[in-house]
Amino acid sequence: MNTKRKQIFAGNWKMYTTQKEAVTLALGIAEGLQKTDREIVIFPPSVYVVCVKAACEGTPIKVGFQNMYFEKEGAFTGEIGPLMVKDTGASYVLIGHSERRHIFGETDEMIHKKVVAAIAHGITPMLCVGELLEEREAGKSESTVETQIVKAFEGLTAEDALKVVIAYEPVWAIGTGKVATPEIAQSMHAFIRKTLQTLYTDTVAETIPVLYGGSVKPDNIAGLYAMPDIDGVLVGGASLKVQSFLDIIQVAL
Repeated sequence: MNTKRKQIFAGNWKMYTTQKEAVTLALGIAEGLQKTDREIVIFPPSVYVVCVKAACEGTPIKVGFQNMYFEKEGAFTGEIGPLMVKDTGASYVLIGHSERRHIFGETDEMIHKKVVAAIAHGITPMLCVGELLEEREAGKSESTVETQIVKAFEGLTAEDALKVVIAYEPVWAIGTGKVATPEIAQSMHAFIRKTLQTLYTDTVAETIPVLYGGSVKPDNIAGLYAMPDIDGVLVGGASLKVQSFLDIIQVAL
């Protein structure tokens, strides 16, 4: 935690909840949220973004999409473009989540285009990076994450780079109950800043928020959030329960 940087606590609801459950969950979080200068973001299923955003009206909670195509419009059946995302009033979009990379085959090139499209339309991209278990065991964690960052930021000016939020999600720790120790997470977050420093400047590297995502729960958040280069978390399953998500946020207050 470095309070000079924006601190962000985000919940990714993935492909869960009915519309009623989504609205109830959002209202519960909003009602239980204590005053905070942290940014709170929730990513409901896309079909519920509008109703969830309406439920969060008048609260500090921001709403985002879990995915977005890079073309602004066109004959792309089933896709959601940046103009649509912007039109809903959503503030954020998740880009490059490991499930998009490894289940749906999204490439670094596609992810780069999505980052560029989000920035061009005034949407904050939350860029997800992280390594597979086999990459970690082969000693390729840093090179994998470095490649993902370099390709995602390719051609971005320093001004545009500052509009990106990064979430480090070790793939081996997502939905498995495993979690990187605070020290492992801190080491990778520090490496991510070093990579940004090489691409840009110390100022850019020290300004971009880097979140941790990977089986974050109320019982492990304190140790993670105490690390100097962890600026918040991207929460999965624990964000689907009002109290567990509030307990995680409470650590930052």
